[in-house]
Amino acid sequence: MKRILGIGNALVDILVNLPDDNLLNEFNLPKGSMQHVDEATANLLWKKLQSLGTQVVAGGSAANAIAGIAQLGLPCKFIGKTGNDELGRYFADDQTTHGIQSLLLKSKTSTGRCTVSITPDAERTMATYLGAAVELVPEDLDEKMFEGYDYFHVEGYLVQNHGLVRRSVELAKAKQQIISLDLASYNVVEENLEFLRDILRNYVDIVFANEAEAESFTGAQPHEALHELGKYCSIAVVKLGRNGSLIKSGDSGYMIRPYPTKAIDATGAGDLYASGFLYAHASGMPLDKCGDIGSYVSDKIVGVIGTKLPEEAWKGIRQYISN
Repeated sequence: MKRILGIGNALVDILVNLPDDNLLNEFNLPKGSMQHVDEATANLLWKKLQSLGTQVVAGGSAANAIAGIAQLGLPCKFIGKTGNDELGRYFADDQTTHGIQSLLLKSKTSTGRCTVSITPDAERTMATYLGAAVELVPEDLDEKMFEGYDYFHVEGYLVQNHGLVRRSVELAKAKQQIISLDLASYNVVEENLEFLRDILRNYVDIVFANEAEAESFTGAQPHEALHELGKYCSIAVVKLGRNGSLIKSGDSGYMIRPYPTKAIDATGAGDLYASGFLYAHASGMPLDKCGDIGSYVSDKIVGVIGTKLPEEAWKGIRQYISN
């Protein structure tokens, strides 16, 4: 049985349904983007949102993906950093609940949090205060953390720390792990384009991108962007939302169908696509099946608020895969 290691920002998500775009405009948050904010802005946003009703869940892109893979049955570990506070303990407890062997380093800084604003069109806009998460540094990593794992999954949001990402993929490559990277957000790609090109070209085996991220990376529309991404990595995936996804490996290409669930919240859709895809790939399935399972899991998460599915839903997913 393959084992999967992930690294990312250990965050707690604060989910809120907005009636319109007014609050996004007030805080200068472009719809569909992820923006970093300081603690003062995060606190002000939190005060504004409390009257609207919020839901708190453990989050972070790679943590979401690893939690999904663990639910599907593969042994997983997650590396991150939290504060020694209530939110940090909440995050650790959630990892344990999902069967993840966490390696959570501690900081005196408060645990990071991400405000996820969901508008009536099911789009999610994120304002992230990284807190302790951003204090995860290259010196925190050593080769022992990477021993015994076959896959290594990295979230693109970590590229605010080039040294950390490079150190992590170097350690994973030294252990001959299959390395996957989710490009995370179009603005993250734009701000770190040359660095990401170098990392994809020299370390990454599987790259995940949505349409906006693929266009930011290549300057092209989905099919041509897939072709360009395929020049960097063995496997390139471009997610098309309600239109499915595209996969390319060498000269082979696949169009993956979507599933027709009514989307009420796109939060975590890409993360859970990666869960299904990586689980299937680690289980030795062909690429079209990897994409189908990724699409199926992603479809289930957009039908609920937040990034967590009830156990009954996971039972249905496992049954679908076994069939």
